[in-house]
Amino acid sequence: MTSVELPELSGKVALVTGASRGIGYGVAEALIARGDRVCITGRNEDALKEAVEQLGADRVIGVAGKAHDEAHQAVAVERTMEAFGRVDFLVNNAGTNPVFGPIADLDLNVARKVFETNVVSALGFAQRTWHAWQKDNGGAIVNIASVAGVSASPFIGAYGISKAAMINLTLQLAHEYAPRVRVNSIAPAVVKTKFAQALYEGREAEAAASYPLGRLGVPSDIGGTAAFLTSDQSDWITGQTLVVDGGIFLNAGVG
Repeated sequence: MTSVELPELSGKVALVTGASRGIGYGVAEALIARGDRVCITGRNEDALKEAVEQLGADRVIGVAGKAHDEAHQAVAVERTMEAFGRVDFLVNNAGTNPVFGPIADLDLNVARKVFETNVVSALGFAQRTWHAWQKDNGGAIVNIASVAGVSASPFIGAYGISKAAMINLTLQLAHEYAPRVRVNSIAPAVVKTKFAQALYEGREAEAAASYPLGRLGVPSDIGGTAAFLTSDQSDWITGQTLVVDGGIFLNAGVG
């Protein structure tokens, strides 16, 4: 159990996918810090159990499984409702990027896997939280996209295309779920996680030098943004994609 003194319960509950580490863990941490109770998901049961213990087993449950597995989606939402009686917020963070190279040579089965995990699973979770609670009680959804979804992304094209689809999924859900549920997305640049390690490992200073703010992102940067987008302070924001990039897009067209 976490040794940090936790705030009073907010009465709100969140489901955060892909949250045993990295950005998802940072999001869960931010929501717990304001008093929410949280269900986290992840593929590795041991890593998930460790994350639950670190975050605080009195306020967090974990449900292991693969994000694209519809049975897992159902169980995750059911367990959240059983444990906490509601699911106000959904943060779709689970994602994969198993290939590096030009899309001209991309194995289409790999492309299907990327879309199943990054896009179809997000829709599946959004459908289930909607029917389980949000349709009648309201709430908010945050989809974790990427700057790769709003620009060309050489050598990670399948990932970028899937994140562009997730941004459009955000628009579709925001339109359909209004006014009960607000739906927004976050498009991070490189965040220091195991998932993105190949993009900066061994050359972090060089990678960070291209960012106007002088550093790469950390999970708490995205966690704080997700906390804002699921708070009353963002109550008039829906259908938006908030780019959180350390200013890297300011360099577009320079040079």
